[in-house]
Amino acid sequence: MILPMSSACSGGLFPGASPHGIIPKQFSRAPRLRVSIRGMRYLPSATKDLLICGAAGVEKSLGLGRNAGSQQGMHKNELHDKIRKQLRDVQLPPSSYDTAWVAMVPVQGSHQTPRFPQSIEWILQNQYDDGSWGTNLPSLVVNKDILLCTLACVVALKRWNTGRHHISRGLNFIGRNFSVAMDEQIVAPVGFNFTFSGLLSLATGTGLELPVMQTDIDGIIHIRKIELERDAYGTASSRRAFMAYVSEGLGNLQDWNQVMAYQRKNGSILNSPSATAATIIHGHNYSGLAYLDFVTSKFDGPVPVMYPQNAYSQLCMVDTLERMGISKSFACEISDILDMTYRLWMHNEEELMLDMRTCAMAFRLLRMHGYDITSDGMAQFVEQSSFDDSIHGYLNDTKALLELYKSSQLRCLEDDLILEEIGSWSARVLLEKISSKMIHISELPEVEYALKCPVYAILERLEQKRNIEQFKTKEQLNIEGFKLLKSGYRGVIPNDEILALAVDEFHSSQSVYQQELQDLNSWVAQTRLDELKFARLMPSITYFSAAATMFPSELSEARIAWTQNCILTTTVDDFFDGEGSKEEMENLVKLIEKWDGHGEIGFSSECVEILFYAVYNTSKQIAEKAVPLQKRNVVDHIAESWWFTVRGMLTEAEWRMDKYVPTTVEEYMSAAVDSFAIGPIITSAALFVGPELSEEVFRSEEYIHLMNLANTIGRLLNDMQTYEKEIKMGKVNSVMLHALSHSGGGGGGSPEASMEEAKREMRRILQGCRFELLRLLTRDAGVVPPPCRKLFWLMSKVLHFVYMEKDRYFTAEGMMASANAVILDPLQVTLPPSDSGTL
Repeated sequence: MILPMSSACSGGLFPGASPHGIIPKQFSRAPRLRVSIRGMRYLPSATKDLLICGAAGVEKSLGLGRNAGSQQGMHKNELHDKIRKQLRDVQLPPSSYDTAWVAMVPVQGSHQTPRFPQSIEWILQNQYDDGSWGTNLPSLVVNKDILLCTLACVVALKRWNTGRHHISRGLNFIGRNFSVAMDEQIVAPVGFNFTFSGLLSLATGTGLELPVMQTDIDGIIHIRKIELERDAYGTASSRRAFMAYVSEGLGNLQDWNQVMAYQRKNGSILNSPSATAATIIHGHNYSGLAYLDFVTSKFDGPVPVMYPQNAYSQLCMVDTLERMGISKSFACEISDILDMTYRLWMHNEEELMLDMRTCAMAFRLLRMHGYDITSDGMAQFVEQSSFDDSIHGYLNDTKALLELYKSSQLRCLEDDLILEEIGSWSARVLLEKISSKMIHISELPEVEYALKCPVYAILERLEQKRNIEQFKTKEQLNIEGFKLLKSGYRGVIPNDEILALAVDEFHSSQSVYQQELQDLNSWVAQTRLDELKFARLMPSITYFSAAATMFPSELSEARIAWTQNCILTTTVDDFFDGEGSKEEMENLVKLIEKWDGHGEIGFSSECVEILFYAVYNTSKQIAEKAVPLQKRNVVDHIAESWWFTVRGMLTEAEWRMDKYVPTTVEEYMSAAVDSFAIGPIITSAALFVGPELSEEVFRSEEYIHLMNLANTIGRLLNDMQTYEKEIKMGKVNSVMLHALSHSGGGGGGSPEASMEEAKREMRRILQGCRFELLRLLTRDAGVVPPPCRKLFWLMSKVLHFVYMEKDRYFTAEGMMASANAVILDPLQVTLPPSDSGTL
């Protein structure tokens, strides 16, 4: 792989860097994790212990002594078990608000008898000591959701004249805290101005005497009136959908026949138990009774704020585990979830397809896990109106919009107009929302990052560190506000446990990475590469490309082989770029061609001897290490990849020395593709990623096609960034050749215009190669095993990361910082304060 060069040849892309990298050769221990332990009071004990153990290195610190390892192992098992349980069986938390509305549903034909007495019983059994209902955690001050839930439960009990003492305590709570409902600075559940005022009207209608001034009640009800009369938010379609969602808050003001347009196949109104209950109470939607019967039976009385939402909850967990770098520990559970999701997708199930965020996330995860799906299921979102006219649009749901944008980047075909259109309008709308400050400050970093960093240029380990450091524990979520629906919703993801495992795993992996880097520095010295004055030896930067992509600790040999060959190909490329004479270059090519017979040829210089033996001995060592996995010695394949590489490099060197300019881009690429030197890197690393690679795999058209695509991507990215410098050096370049072919055609365009047109054409070809590479990666067939196919995609991501255009991405200093972030720098994880307020 050819690293970019700066004008300062001695420093390469990183002027001023040490020739041996940016990380010291010796480490006494892994870096101490910086974790604030403020606010640990409410964390599970296993979570606290593992975070503390991780912060101290888990060895002999904190006085744990020889039992530290066994304690940590026990805690990790507890955390794994909790996450695994939630993956297998989603536990949706009950919603006091929705349960209260369900409790108000009467038996059909008898308005004096409750249809769901078990829901009433749950209300009676779940009032807090202060008289409230809802999500009442120690760290929470009274909020609008708690007030809403309490009023709903009081009204439900009054409806059936039961729980007189409960009602009294609930009313006292409401009276003490009613000012919260009028405070516009306090975060409110979705539709609060409708749902709370609707309950106030219902309460006064049932004869409840609220310990609140009538003027305050009238003021809140007046707010509902104003919002009904104005048309300030969204389109007419999105407003109708939203009003259907908060139907229970409108009472007789609602057009209930219009609401029925939003009934799902399961009988519910938009999967909302409260809205469904309200339609039944108002004499509509008796088919919704079956839905409520099922939900109350499933949860034994209470109901969640939305049902079904198993698919969304499980997909969120899968996505979170992957983003935090610990999904491998739950591979079986994730496979089962994605199999289920695939079945839902193929059957076009409403739970998956009718919710924008769930559908987009399902598409993204299924495609990246190799499920055979087309983008047809996303066609419903091809127009911006799909967002504007939905509840998501009405509520300015940035996360749904962002999920659409992410899914649009997984485009495998140039003519996939569905994903192209979704990507175009979703990116535009996100940018508009940023410029108009319509994105909440807590969501802004994620949106800006997604727009800046396309999925094909993201290195997983670097992103995972960012995700870990920005991850919100349950405590932080409670402080900052719920993910709100109509009622407070804490979600089902075991955030604290996930964070603890992610912190521990990242800390452990850094210890492995540092030891491997130390070994690589020793290898550089053993191979005498550090004696070559022209060599751009940057083990830490080069190793970063492996650690940031093949991050699991067990892929150690793959990372080492990848890095060694990256260093070797870069050094050999520098040699062919002018550091070697023509005689020396031809000598090195003949030596590699002869391979084991190199003794027949001899060395024209010490430089050639160092280079050849570095390539030869390293390749043999890699092949020998791979024998247990591959059941044979495959050094011939590594040697062949090197032969193709140096042959292409020699051809380019001869062009430069003879001042020959290829007549076509195709002639240039015939040598330039192989000379980009990805062959030795991937061929060597592929031996250690898992499956046994037969002769058929290496000789298959698919493997050759994958290699050609990856090399082409690298070559075009390199050419687009270095063409100006290479023109001055007298080297040919695809951008220059394309510009010459067009300017020489009699078009009369300026050289600048021809160059811009050439770059546009190169970007188009590059995009096509990227689409095809992703298509091969995500298909559920092929001779090349999926783990091996993935290496080509990872290489493409590294190349896009390294060669991104100057005005958009990382500087040399940024690359150094990225390498340090993965290999050396400790995590910066801050837990929330414990004195955030209590009820």
